[in-house]
Amino acid sequence: MTAVVLCDAAAPQQVFAALSEALTNDGPAVLVRDTRASRMAAAGEEPLTVAPDGTALLIQTSGTSGKPKTVALSAAALRASAEAAHERLGGPGQWLLALPLTYIAGMSVLVRSIESGAEPVFMPSGPFDARTFLQSVSEMTGARRYTALVPVQLARVLDEAEDNADALELLRSLDAVLIGGQALEPQLRERAAALGVNIVTTYGSSETAGGCVYDGIPLTGVSVEIAEGSGEILISAPQLATEYVGDTQRTADTFQNRNGTTWYHTGDAGSLENGVLTVLGRLDRVITSGGLKIDLDAVEAVVHGIAGCSQALVIHIPDSEWGLRPAVVVPGVAENAELSAQVYDEIVAELGRVAAPKVVCFIDEIPRLSSGKPDLLALAAFAAS
Repeated sequence: MTAVVLCDAAAPQQVFAALSEALTNDGPAVLVRDTRASRMAAAGEEPLTVAPDGTALLIQTSGTSGKPKTVALSAAALRASAEAAHERLGGPGQWLLALPLTYIAGMSVLVRSIESGAEPVFMPSGPFDARTFLQSVSEMTGARRYTALVPVQLARVLDEAEDNADALELLRSLDAVLIGGQALEPQLRERAAALGVNIVTTYGSSETAGGCVYDGIPLTGVSVEIAEGSGEILISAPQLATEYVGDTQRTADTFQNRNGTTWYHTGDAGSLENGVLTVLGRLDRVITSGGLKIDLDAVEAVVHGIAGCSQALVIHIPDSEWGLRPAVVVPGVAENAELSAQVYDEIVAELGRVAAPKVVCFIDEIPRLSSGKPDLLALAAFAAS
């Protein structure tokens, strides 16, 4: 077994040093904790002190709606991820860290920095602020410059750059802005393109050591298949995780060997046409209500076509009669009975009464995890109330 060193997410230099040692196999496996994780430990969670042999990094996540898991990644997997990313982007460069280090997207920035041999620029701690981000960009000195953001961060930066020529010049100085964590809305990408900002959308997870498909095209060494019948996205790559620590059954179910090759079962639905991957949503976004299947992504697509609902999210909540029912949450709109009725009627008209939402509710702002992803558990609790 390999020893584990706990690092504070609020001390990025400490994390960077520990990860540098782990990647050369001279140091213990790195596990980054934040205040949320510290509260979990205080509540009686058993702390990890050892990891499987060969582990360089542990990523713990409770996800947006699933069972908590601890993903073990080797130094070889992390290096393969960084090498493939730099090859696609045009070469190694200096990176700006703007994402939490408790998530693989943030740690990937540090891995790429180590592999580039270039000291990263760290944003100050605290909530993301577009002006602070742009100030950090101005501190970059590398010949090639990169960063990674989630869509909500990109939106805030574009808001600033659209009204400020100096801010726009700084944003354009980045050779690539990687966007991941969730789907990038076409309108947001169009805004970035109109400003001359080079956006690269990424698809991946902790289990793939971060993004392994850029703009729909798998990185070098990455193979993608679509499972017959289920439509699930399967990935084989040198950057795959080795296991879920302490969960042999989940490991066996998720990382399956076929003819000597390990395939990661992502749990995502997708299509692959002419080598381009389109992610269609989570397979577990299909619920059973009253014995019938409802695709929540299909419900959400209908809602997004209604004026004022382009940012709406559809989740599921318990129902005493049907077991589960869809619920629609519309942000940034005041309580509106007429709009609520329209949403209900259009869902029924398009998908049938089985897909009718139990509730259409309105919220000032979508609650988010520190990764920038919507907090689906918080939304479900809000809708259920």
